[in-house]
Amino acid sequence: MSLTPAPTGVLRQRAEEEASALPPLLVQAEQLAGSILLGDHGRRRSGVGDDFWQYRPLQQGDSRRMIDHRRSAKGDQQFVREREWQIAQTVHLWCDLGASMRFGSNDQHPQKIERARVLTLASAILMIRAGERVGLTGGLLPPRRGNAQILRLTEMLNRDHETDYSPPEHRAMVPHARALFVSDFLGPFDELQLALTKAADRGVQGVVLQVLDPAEESFPFVGRTRFHSASGALEHETLKASALRDRYMERLAERRDLLDRLCRDAGWRMGVHHTGESAQTGLMWIYHALQRSPA
Repeated sequence: MSLTPAPTGVLRQRAEEEASALPPLLVQAEQLAGSILLGDHGRRRSGVGDDFWQYRPLQQGDSRRMIDHRRSAKGDQQFVREREWQIAQTVHLWCDLGASMRFGSNDQHPQKIERARVLTLASAILMIRAGERVGLTGGLLPPRRGNAQILRLTEMLNRDHETDYSPPEHRAMVPHARALFVSDFLGPFDELQLALTKAADRGVQGVVLQVLDPAEESFPFVGRTRFHSASGALEHETLKASALRDRYMERLAERRDLLDRLCRDAGWRMGVHHTGESAQTGLMWIYHALQRSPA
């Protein structure tokens, strides 16, 4: 019996039909994560495991039992044999799904919430593919491994909150885990400060990424302008918007300084991403920031 392969056109149609059944957010996140995986082969780092990683010189604080005598015998310096990092870590995610994130200054830039969602989910895909347990803060979706968890995360991240600001959860964070918070961080700081303080108390190391629209950095508004929140709860009209620019820029700088200070106090890293930049730029920053020790 011979098997006749399906024509290329039929295979393409089947693939497109299967892809169309997936949530658009998942498709975008998979493509974005794939671009990182192609350019950077896995998240190799030294630690406890069975696979050889590298030799390095003996450092103060290293146990004498760590010395590789065969490698050290080749010269006058003592070397340690490091093994590949293989212990699965726990990572907690929080993505701001509040109405304030549904802002886009023009059709050329995605809304902040769209960029925040795809960056959060793509980060989760990268970490789960590396064997790590990933979930949401607050206990609604505990950290797990596997493709099924990616689907659960996609469903949770597709939800919208009606209030302007959606504060981060500080409950159910595993001690000594890692975390990623993604938001514009333009809302009240009390809940964020509480979350970072609780995380620091549990030894959780994390990364904060502020996502902003380019217009929120440059404030290009002039003349008569009406500003209103996405939920409609707040509104302000002015006849001369340009007169507000200096005060707005000062407030934005103050807020960023406060956010940076909160992160430093908690031992977290902070980054800023604009929706006018490529999503790959933001994901690359997250990817490397989560691997580095706190500043």
